[in-house]
Order: sequence, then C-alpha cells, then structure tokens
Amino acid sequence: MIFSMNSQDLLEGLNTVTRALAPRAAKQILEGILINASGDRVQLTCSDGSLVIEYTNAADIKEEGQAVLPGKLFTELIRKMPVGEVSVSVTDRRSAVIRCLKNRSSLAVMNADEYPEFQALETGSSVKIPQNKLREMISRVSFAIATDESRQILTGCLLEVSHTEARLVALDGFRLAMQKLFQPFELPEGVEVVKAIIPGKVINELSRILPDDDAFCNMLIDKNRMQCTFGNIRMSSGLLAGEYIDYRRILPADFKTEARANRISVQDAIDRASLMAREGKNNLIRMSFKDDVLKITSNAELGEVEEEMDASLNGDPIEIAFNARYITDVIRNVSDDNLCMKFNSNISPCVVVPEKGDNFIYLILPVRVFQ
Repeated sequence: MIFSMNSQDLLEGLNTVTRALAPRAAKQILEGILINASGDRVQLTCSDGSLVIEYTNAADIKEEGQAVLPGKLFTELIRKMPVGEVSVSVTDRRSAVIRCLKNRSSLAVMNADEYPEFQALETGSSVKIPQNKLREMISRVSFAIATDESRQILTGCLLEVSHTEARLVALDGFRLAMQKLFQPFELPEGVEVVKAIIPGKVINELSRILPDDDAFCNMLIDKNRMQCTFGNIRMSSGLLAGEYIDYRRILPADFKTEARANRISVQDAIDRASLMAREGKNNLIRMSFKDDVLKITSNAELGEVEEEMDASLNGDPIEIAFNARYITDVIRNVSDDNLCMKFNSNISPCVVVPEKGDNFIYLILPVRVFQ
C-alpha cells in the first residue's frame, strides 16, 4: 500500500475516527486505525467493537492495499508534522514509512486481516435531519443523560421521529431534558414513529464531529443499529435494547404557579449563589417567588448569599430548593430572554418551558428542605 495526501486532510480524518478508540481496547487490533487505499480514495476506520467511525477522502494511490497502524501514535505523528504532502508506504507486513517534506518516520504495522469486518447498514428507517439542528439538539439535552450504569437504559438518549417532528429525550432520575424539531419527515410506509435509544457516548461523539451547517445528516435506523452519514464521514453504532421510560407520564399536565424572570439575571444570580452553595453540605439554592419578586439564597458555615430581582408571578407564591448544579445545567441550555418556570408545590417537579412555542421542555426535581 502506497499513497499520498494533504497532511491537514489526513489529520482531520485521524482526529475524527480516533474518537471511536476505546481507552482500553478489548483486542489489541482495535487500538489501531484500519487504512484502506483503493481507487483514488483512502478510507480510515476506527472502532471500539460497537461504535465505528469511517472517514474517506481523495488521495494519490500508487499501490492499493490495507494496513492497520497504531491509532494514537500515528495521529500524534501526523499532528507534529509540517503542513504539506504526506506519503505512507507499507511494503511489507512489519512497518510503514511516513514521509513529509524532509521528515521520515516508521511505524509498526498490524495485520489488517485481523481487523473486524463491519458491514454497512443497508436496511431500516431513513431519517434526514439538518446537521446544525441535530448538533444543537444534542448539546441541549446531553447533560441529562445518566452516567450511572445501574439503570443502563438511561445512559442512552431517546430519539423519536414522527411525520411532523423529531424529539431527543434524556433523563437521569433528577432531571429531564427534551428538545423538539418541527419539520416534515418521510418515514417508511406504514411506520408512524421511528424510535432509537442511542448510547450516551455515541450521541456525544456524533455532536462533536457533526459540521455546523444545514446539510443533512442521513440516519438509517433498524432494530439494533444506527448509521449516520454526513459529508465524507460514516458513523455506526449498536443501540441500547429495551423500553425507555415513559417520559410523558412524568410531565405534569397542570400547574398552580407560573413564574417568569430575566434569564440572564437569574443565571448570573445562581452562578454567584453557587459559590456559597458549594461550600455547604448539600449544594442547595433556594428560590422564593412572592409579590413579583424572585429571591435567590444560599448559605454555608462560611457565609450566605441573597439576591433579589423582578419577576412576574401567576398563581400561588412558592419557595423551593434545588441542587445548584442541576438548576444551573438547565438554565444554561435555555436561550429565551425570559425564564418561564412552572410549579405545583415545593416537593413536586419544576418544569421550564419556552415563552412561546413548544420546542423544549426541562424538568427538575426539587430538594426537600425541612424548615
């Protein structure tokens, strides 16, 4: 195998595919990058056994072939090289020679025949979502994906696509985050809703490599796997098996209190109150809505913080306490000018919704505080 290509293109591909490398690979061969040079294209592939990322780009192929090079070391080597044309030559099964300008390096080669063969997904439900919209949706719900493996289903993110909208839902037992995208979707005949529970690691990596433009990400989903294709990248992964929690039953239908306040003012006040809350035993922040005033307080043995700001209140006054990190995560993912919060009591969930429309819902469980 002998090929040459632009060093920046090669580095872009290596940075992309190595996101699929596992910190501790189950097999030594999965520590490597499979390079396939054929025709006028080079394809790079990395996998952890479930997640597979492939990158394809144009190259000058002098001799077709395959080789597996050490993933992290090859990437770092190319990163340190000057900008220019890189040539990679594998003339035996033992080593590869990499040249760029006056630089020459060699790397050990692993047997490409031992690399697992991953078949591209060819059947399933096809869904097209603008890349920038999907990227934004993921970024605004990923904080609520559970990390506790004891409830594995919650370590994934639920994707639901109907003929009129797509939803991403994440919940970890303390918070729920949902983003909606309203647009027409073409689904297979007889299919009303396409559902997939995407592993948290996979959907976060997808968000990181999706370009920020309005070209489509083509998603192909079957019962067990998902494949995303965009630009010169193809990413596939196994899906989590089982039924996701019925999040619709968690969301309250009615509320006794609705409060609004300037989002930036609330976020800044909570950021300041969090400094003190972190010094306390429970990392708590209290919010009190009364007489069109919002009071935010936190205290610890070292001191206390109290802030007041204007707010509009419709319904009963309420005083409620939250874990500072949980409420902060939600507010940072709201882009509206005003924060709209709905309550029933100080021990039932608080729901954050848009001022207008229905493009997101956040739910936060409060902390019971004994007066």
